[in-house]
Formats: sequence, structure tokens, C-alpha cells
Amino acid sequence: MTMEKLTQYIALFGGLLSAVLLFLQTLGIRVTWFTNETIDAFVNSLLAAVPFLLVVYGIYKNTYLLTKKAREQEKTLKSEGLK
Repeated sequence: MTMEKLTQYIALFGGLLSAVLLFLQTLGIRVTWFTNETIDAFVNSLLAAVPFLLVVYGIYKNTYLLTKKAREQEKTLKSEGLK
């Protein structure tokens, strides 16, 4: 999944939340904490958090320091001249 697709999914989720808000408002249900501003803030936090988590996961998967198996793999790569 590309970053562009992930951004589209987050925007889709924000649009869905906005649709739910409008639906509830047409029914006369008012939830004080569920507003357009809170939806925008939530979507913005997702847009910041998801790429951060992907980077952290990439760093975790590409380092040879965290697990015993990874350290053994690094030794094997060095011994075969691949690293």
C-alpha cells in the first residue's frame, strides 16, 4: 500500500465520520464533543500518526539489533559477504 492510498483511506474515514455527524444532526441528536472540528483534529492526528508508525515499523524490520534472530541473520550476511 502506498502512502497516497493510505492518505485516501484516512480521508475516506474522515468523510464517513462527517456523514455520521450530519445524519445524527438531522435526527436532532447533538453530541457536544462530536463536531466538525473534532473530526478534523482526529483525521489530522491520523495523518501524522500513521506515517510515523510505518516509519517505526520499517526501522524495526531493517535493524539487526533488536532480536536474537536478527543478530544471527546479520552474522550470516556478513560471513557470506552480503553485508
